[in-house]
Amino acid sequence: MTEQPATDPWPAPRATEPLHATVAVPGSKSLTNRALVLAAVAEGPSDVRRALRSRDTELMAAALTSLGAKVDTSGDDWHVDPGALSGPAAVDCGLAGTVMRFVPPIAALAVGEVTFDGDPHARTRPMGEVLTALRGLGVAIDDGDRGALPFTVDGTGSVPGGIVTVDASASSQFISALLLAGARYDAGVDVRHDGKPVPSLPHIEMTVAQLRLRGVRVEDSEPNRWRVFPGPVAAVDVRIEPDLSNAAPFVAAALVSGGEITIRDWPRFTTQAGDALREIVTLMGGTASFTHAGLQVTGTGQIRGIDYDLHDVGELTPAVAALCALAGSPSHLRGIAHIRGHETDRLAALARELTNLGCDVSETDDGLALRPSSLHGGVFSTYDDHRMAHAGVILGLAVDDVAVQNIATTAKTYPGFTAAWERLF
Repeated sequence: MTEQPATDPWPAPRATEPLHATVAVPGSKSLTNRALVLAAVAEGPSDVRRALRSRDTELMAAALTSLGAKVDTSGDDWHVDPGALSGPAAVDCGLAGTVMRFVPPIAALAVGEVTFDGDPHARTRPMGEVLTALRGLGVAIDDGDRGALPFTVDGTGSVPGGIVTVDASASSQFISALLLAGARYDAGVDVRHDGKPVPSLPHIEMTVAQLRLRGVRVEDSEPNRWRVFPGPVAAVDVRIEPDLSNAAPFVAAALVSGGEITIRDWPRFTTQAGDALREIVTLMGGTASFTHAGLQVTGTGQIRGIDYDLHDVGELTPAVAALCALAGSPSHLRGIAHIRGHETDRLAALARELTNLGCDVSETDDGLALRPSSLHGGVFSTYDDHRMAHAGVILGLAVDDVAVQNIATTAKTYPGFTAAWERLF
């Protein structure tokens, strides 16, 4: 059944009593797209079970298929048959950072030209470090000296590989992109970071774990250095974990309403950045405990402000900032200057939209400072950013007449989000 489009702007439901529910969130986008890339360069066919079906993952499947792999997305479990990589091909990146950054190092292994482009805002997202690194590894790229989309990779069927130095302080994806393809390069890849601390390190740890799962030798014992040795990538069937970052609004619903929400199948051990929600919930006055069903989050309806470094888990910032706006004491969110280069400038966007609803918030060099204030209704703009939509619906839990503009942007990683959210009420 086709999901009906939501009203725009969409009236966010208000929680008038404690909410109690068990929620199953879709699979992780980060894990799904890493699994698809590695399956496309593996020794044989494999299945990505419980793959996330969303715009970002379907763009990845289409990109890999255009290069010569066969990605069957017709069922809940996606089947990948590796093939000979070749061009000419055109890759639509949409607004997906994983597609625009993970696929070019794979395209370099193809024979022929592969062009990349995406949504208008995608052309403003930083790509220069990946393209410069690939050139340093022996890949021919034409980007008109923009360091951004659109660009063309001219593949010769192999990549010499070797040592490369990048400044990944803007995105950990710069490193993951090179590591994912590295085993297929003649000399592997030895990636060294030189710059401010790398953000979102859990995502690099996720990449390394996925490589090792497939028998790839990776050395990461030295700070700011990751080495992938050349060799085969084993075909491995994988089951995708729930997307813990997409659970953030539901976790927040328990805190704000003073209710109890269980997120099904929350893994006890994971490399996902969203697992930090367990600590954040506790610091803000709630509890988070494992049960046989998953993670049970309980709130009191009273939220404490926090001083928290989100450097490694920046994708949680919009949801956490919304909670801080509802807190009874000040908050300081730090270490997240890099999220200015995400789907939108998330710091500026959050400051603007929270201010429009009456929040006392200011931008800092690397984050946000929020103070208790009296909020009111209004339109909360999302800037085509799914995480901004999370902030809007969380505010709507406690504030009358909040309307979220373009709630449909949540389909980037969570198709059916509005229906799942409305079921809470």
